[in-house]
Amino acid sequence: MSDFKSADVNKIDVAYVAHLARMHLSDEEIRTFQGQLDQIVGYVRKISELNLAGIEPTSHARMIQNVFRKDEVKPSLDRDVVLKNAPKHSNNQFMVPKIVE
Repeated sequence: MSDFKSADVNKIDVAYVAHLARMHLSDEEIRTFQGQLDQIVGYVRKISELNLAGIEPTSHARMIQNVFRKDEVKPSLDRDVVLKNAPKHSNNQFMVPKIVE
């Protein structure tokens, strides 16, 4: 594990993070993951160099639109008829046995 005070601020220490996560990684796994993580951080740094002035932040790369149907009132079951079939009911609600203690 590296000393935090002397650690490079721009580098994420895989061994230290694995220790915090209580993960046991071999030296080979640490080297592999460290190299992969350094590449990912490098890509993020490249993105931060872009001039994004005037570009509105988005949560998706493409515009996503939800498809909604019209909210129309439709006939449903009669409450009294439905409650007659319930083993127990009170205040126009079904009563069920308690399952959480």
